[in-house]
Amino acid sequence: MIPMCKTTYEALTRASSFLEENNREKEVARYLLQHVLKKNYSELMMAMYEEISQEDFQTFWAYVEEHATGRPFQYIIGQETFYGRDFIVNENVLIPRPETEELIEDVKKRALRLFDTNKIIQIADIGTGSGAIAVTIKKEMPTAKVTASDISPKALEVAMKNAKLLDAEIDFKLGDLLKPIADQKWDVLLSNPPYIGKREAVSLSDTVIDYEPHLALFAEEDGLQLYRKMAEQLPAIMNTPSFIGFEIGYEQGPAVQKMLQTAFPTALVEVVKDINQKNRFVFCTIVE
Repeated sequence: MIPMCKTTYEALTRASSFLEENNREKEVARYLLQHVLKKNYSELMMAMYEEISQEDFQTFWAYVEEHATGRPFQYIIGQETFYGRDFIVNENVLIPRPETEELIEDVKKRALRLFDTNKIIQIADIGTGSGAIAVTIKKEMPTAKVTASDISPKALEVAMKNAKLLDAEIDFKLGDLLKPIADQKWDVLLSNPPYIGKREAVSLSDTVIDYEPHLALFAEEDGLQLYRKMAEQLPAIMNTPSFIGFEIGYEQGPAVQKMLQTAFPTALVEVVKDINQKNRFVFCTIVE
């Protein structure tokens, strides 16, 4: 058993070194300690030389050892922060990524440009997972009517919990891709679908491949299958004007752009880079 640490500083230092020795990022120790001690970053820094209770230390060290085996710390503590809000996550949903926050920013800007300020915008989020996109959009654009769908009942359960926790009124639907929402027209359609090709699995870290849900990670046709299916069906359900926003793998921009341009020949289809200058989103703006 690990010897007891007396102070917060000692616990953090030892845990950081332990994670580094196990080829994990040492910064995770701080996130785990903040969670156990229920402190934000500033509060933790101020408490560095305070005593840590035996109970807190044992809980913290159990989390550290668990993460050293590869389990993502977000699943260990049961939450991840996205766009400044804490979302429940577990092994039934993907962990929200910081890059996806940029999708929210783009949607807000594009909606302001495209729609009248008094319009009630109909927004659909396909493959919602934890509900991070749908819930955030509803919180950031309160007058919009947001619908979110997923093929996984367990994922929808998590998304519904997050909507309730964050007081976001969302219409949730169970089903595959566009089937649950095909009964009406949409102003905005968003999706961050599974887009990793099976042969790319070897390049993924063990924290992803061993713990995150494969249903939400992988797609056939080198990861392009679900974009193709949606592109074929979208012309029947999009309003004019409207726009579509897809998150993509960084090598998939030209292929997804071509699919949407074929589906909407007169639309403006753009590949947009993320903060790391990698192709991350494809937007299709339909104005005629």
